[in-house]
Amino acid sequence: MSSSNFSILITGGAGFIGSNLCEYFLAKGHLVICLDNFSTGFRHNIEPFLDHENFTLIEGDIRDYDTCLKALNGVDYVLHQAALGSVPRSVNDPVTSNEVNVTGFLNMLQAAKETGIKRFIYAASSSTYGDSESLPKVEDQIGKPLSPYAVTKYVNELYADVFSKTYGIETIGLRYFNVFGRKQNPNGAYAAVIPKFVMQLMQHESPVINGDGNYSRDFTYIDNVIHMNELALTTSDKNAVNTVYNTAYGDRTTLNELVDYLKEYLSEFDSEIKNIKVVHGPNRVGDIPHSLASVDKAKELLNYNPQFSISQGLKEAVKWYWEHLR
Repeated sequence: MSSSNFSILITGGAGFIGSNLCEYFLAKGHLVICLDNFSTGFRHNIEPFLDHENFTLIEGDIRDYDTCLKALNGVDYVLHQAALGSVPRSVNDPVTSNEVNVTGFLNMLQAAKETGIKRFIYAASSSTYGDSESLPKVEDQIGKPLSPYAVTKYVNELYADVFSKTYGIETIGLRYFNVFGRKQNPNGAYAAVIPKFVMQLMQHESPVINGDGNYSRDFTYIDNVIHMNELALTTSDKNAVNTVYNTAYGDRTTLNELVDYLKEYLSEFDSEIKNIKVVHGPNRVGDIPHSLASVDKAKELLNYNPQFSISQGLKEAVKWYWEHLR
């Protein structure tokens, strides 16, 4: 692929990952169209881009097919991030999660087929591994889903596979593993664990860990995820498309270790934080005990080389939160 500029539709572009992708590709000189209904995304995430000559905001919902067609008009590539995330949210309201994550996804795929886009890259999820106990997680070995959210994200992969085989659309799914970093929302019932813990510690409150704290995750810094999206978008290797990739660092950290990291890095700004005690609550319904990705496939086929370890990423994230959220 030439280095010339192209147009990218980023659905969910006002969300955490989406807005970081908007920022990155605008800085690279590409045309960026952001489609968002602001149900979970925030206007302040894209505020800096609104006057940018290469940025277009379409306020709309992927559940509306005509909106999808309009957003895809003249677009080269799709980075589909729009979804209702969160396992607990899907447990509480499986119907809406399905409408957004399955019907909305299918609308986008169908509209992409109709408008002839070059490649459809979408946010898949590590939740697809479900009850599979094997570690590390390898792309072609999955279990049964453990939540409505996991079902929706697996269905995305099935639809993408069918559309690539039936209609010749190039698709790539990126199974995100516990992404964290700047712009991640610390508030609300379904806030991700890292920004939530950071906010609690900055306010001198005890973070609440679900369970004994020995559950582990492959926490993945946002810049590794941006890197994967760019590789998926730009690869010219036909063997690298129409498949899914783990998008992770390839190491795991327990929740207890995570809190220790956060206390250590935050105490550089406020020494009292290192003495805050942790509270343990019950395990969460639908949670998998351990998550660790193999990133061998991404390294082999996309030349993926993650730059940020958990500790490097947390240092960056903590600094951002301290500067922006106090």
